[in-house]
Amino acid sequence: MKTCYLPDVGEGLVEAEIATWLVAVGDTVAVNDPMVEIETAKSLVELPFPYAGRVTALLVAEGDIVPVGAPILTLDDGSDAAGAPETVTAAPAEPAAAAEAPVTGQIVVEPPAADQSAAGDTGAAAGALLVGYGTPTAAVSRRPRAGRLAVPGEQAEHVNSSYATDQPVSRPVDEVSAPEPVGGQSVPPPLPDPGEPAPPTVAGPGLRAKPQVRRLARDLGVDLADVTGTGPEGLVTALDVARAAAGLATMGSFAPASGLGAGRTGGVRHLPLRGVRRSMVQSMVESVKAPQASMWAEVDVTETVRLIEALKLRREFAGLRISPILVLARAVCLALGRNPEVNGSIDLERQQITIPDDVNLGIAAATARGLVVPNIKAANRLDLLRLAQALNGLVNAAREGTITPADCTGGTFTITNVGVFGIDGGTPILVPGESAVLCLGAFHRRPFVVGRGDDERMEIRSVATLTLTIDHRVLDGESGARFLNDVATILKDPGLALLF
Repeated sequence: MKTCYLPDVGEGLVEAEIATWLVAVGDTVAVNDPMVEIETAKSLVELPFPYAGRVTALLVAEGDIVPVGAPILTLDDGSDAAGAPETVTAAPAEPAAAAEAPVTGQIVVEPPAADQSAAGDTGAAAGALLVGYGTPTAAVSRRPRAGRLAVPGEQAEHVNSSYATDQPVSRPVDEVSAPEPVGGQSVPPPLPDPGEPAPPTVAGPGLRAKPQVRRLARDLGVDLADVTGTGPEGLVTALDVARAAAGLATMGSFAPASGLGAGRTGGVRHLPLRGVRRSMVQSMVESVKAPQASMWAEVDVTETVRLIEALKLRREFAGLRISPILVLARAVCLALGRNPEVNGSIDLERQQITIPDDVNLGIAAATARGLVVPNIKAANRLDLLRLAQALNGLVNAAREGTITPADCTGGTFTITNVGVFGIDGGTPILVPGESAVLCLGAFHRRPFVVGRGDDERMEIRSVATLTLTIDHRVLDGESGARFLNDVATILKDPGLALLF
């Protein structure tokens, strides 16, 4: 008998939430079979079985927040007669395919009793690797794993919106009009556009949904059995769950102040703060401790748009997404080279400001699990091509749900892009531990004054707003303005980057 404990999957984890059990009591498992998905403050990690055997007990339930080192499962490996049970700390799985998290934990196993090997154990545990795929094993009986499918297209589109190749002037909202609820009926999702096939409906025991989608449905109080799946082969997507949640919200009618509608009560949903969303709440509470100031600049980005179109035609950039965020990222790295204090952070305990040599550039990304800010390590050391490759890798990781805790640790400066939502600009909030964050607004075509003196004239140009928020303990208005002006200068005329 073995007991598996929750491991530290990286960055000094102290606790994690049990997101989805991938096995049930009675299941027979092999070495490295998926055991459970846990959700940390920054990522979803799958833990494998280090030994083969039969699951005897799940010691914690889905949704429970478990401290590192706590027992989570017991496994009968047929060694009961060998003496005291061994204890195993599960490790995160190696990336066997997309959407698998890398190994960051360790496996700790007590040496087997002497009479155990003498018993002639020829199962998967004998000689099996504790990390990796282990030795080949015989067929095992396990319940099918629901939801281990390709990420639905809509989630990829949602992630891509944070790194869109174009900056729309506006982003139309889905024109979904909720029908009047009748009695206790559910509000159906909107019908497809003319010419589109009707979405398949898969419900009940055959329901197909990824673990992240099931997790989202649980948080939003949505019963997946009542959701129409619009993904491939009836896969329930995050958008399906969101629409269902919106339908539930429209069904809750609030009690009016007058006598009209007497007897009807309002609906209330309580959403637990867990995982990424709980981390975001904690980060924002921590962020307000810093005195923050913001400034903005309106920039003629016509030449940046031309540069982007030219890069798309270059052979070196074939197959890569080229977007305004790439040029902005490069401009930020160059401007930080001239204004290194903007890349610093305050250390109140030592009463000093720390300024690292490298820029770990954070990119705010909206995902189905919430807002995450992975960063590109030493982005200032990358040329434009390698920076584009790094950005594309980050986009793919966000789309596939493979962003790791290490990806979100150690950032020094963050950029966020609200322009993809058609928003002109915003006042970003500092990421704790950083001294500045830069927001890029939408690119708009509009009249703009160009030239000077006798050459002054009105032209239609692409214009965007940059907003910089600083920690006033580290930076003042002058240092922030110099940095922002340098970034704006490069976006206005990318050729001037040669001077940096």
